[in-house]
Amino acid sequence: MDSPGTRAQIDAIWRIESARVIATVARMVRDVGLAEDLAQDAVVVALERWPSTGVPPNPGAWLTATAKHRAIDLMRRSTSLQDKYAEIARDLGVASEPPDVDAELDDDIGDDVLSLVFTCCHPVLPLEARVALTLRMLGGLKTPEIARAFLVSEATMGQRISRAKRTLAASGVPFEVPAGDELLPRLASVLEVIYLIFNEGYAATAGDDWMRPALIEEALRLGRILAGLAPDEPEVHGLVALMEIQASRRRARTGPDGEPILLADQDRLRWDRLLIRRGLASLERAESCGRAVGPYTLQAAIAACHARARTVEDTDWVRIAALYEVLARVAGSPIVELNRAVAVGMAFGPEVGLQSVDALAAEGALAGYYLLPSVRGDLLAKLGRRAEAQAAFERAASMTQNGRERDLLLARAAACADG
Repeated sequence: MDSPGTRAQIDAIWRIESARVIATVARMVRDVGLAEDLAQDAVVVALERWPSTGVPPNPGAWLTATAKHRAIDLMRRSTSLQDKYAEIARDLGVASEPPDVDAELDDDIGDDVLSLVFTCCHPVLPLEARVALTLRMLGGLKTPEIARAFLVSEATMGQRISRAKRTLAASGVPFEVPAGDELLPRLASVLEVIYLIFNEGYAATAGDDWMRPALIEEALRLGRILAGLAPDEPEVHGLVALMEIQASRRRARTGPDGEPILLADQDRLRWDRLLIRRGLASLERAESCGRAVGPYTLQAAIAACHARARTVEDTDWVRIAALYEVLARVAGSPIVELNRAVAVGMAFGPEVGLQSVDALAAEGALAGYYLLPSVRGDLLAKLGRRAEAQAAFERAASMTQNGRERDLLLARAAACADG
């Protein structure tokens, strides 16, 4: 029997290690859906054993080894094993005798996690399925969290992920990083996936943690690898710049007890200057490619405005508002418009910002998005409309699934009541 404490530990370990476990097994079985099933089997074994044996010193390696052994058993039992060996041999241009499975496990064949990303982002899948499946496989995110990221129902997202797994298996998509002419067309969805993973680490959608540093680091790692794979693609460098600059604030985003600290209240001396320098260098590289500026480069330019300002008051909010206007034309969305409203409010006054937010609310596209009432509450508080601001913050608190963020919003609501 698993205990609640052990289950919580295993859930946390799965968040960190799932991508590597699934990717390692996917290299063996050439099927990401089956690889996830085998990895989940390993988690079940952990739930059975760890309450009595304790969590091993390297739980990720333990899960990987257990999943690999199950994969080996499955491959050796498979009636189509010889056909699989022959197919692999034809692909590799080698003799068709069965390979040594155990030796195959130790082959250095490149970055399995990156192969997993590109496999999940194969053009055989619709874009939304590529992004959702990779979030599931790479970030260890549960279906409800991915559904919230896309503002769709949990049932819809579950069906989308299941269909994606079946499609990849039926299509025989190779588990590899594409090369040559196949690489660039698949970059856009990969970039979107990586940034969504980064965002899940930077501002967790659910749970008791404000951030998940492991996801931030994984997204940064993948972004940097991609920059090496596609050195002439400005949006790759734009995304890396954006993530580096945002990640530079990580130490300043939480207080001693893990409570969130908003951008305006952060101690900018705690921002990581090395990450900022790296981000600005990547931004310069993106802007110097001589091609049309894309959405990630534009967002990185916005982040750079914050990074260069010593205080909130020193921030060039007029430029940020202008950059958001360009971003809205290049890659418009309700969330971009909400961010633009914040910048407009800072540049031209809270009344102007509130008008933009109210117009956006009337459209209804962000009816279930907690940051809409949160932004509205902030603008109302600045206008001295404290009762309305309190109600807006309380509504936002009721909508968020993150415990830390809920506490922050309720504290802001209480401050409005006290004032």
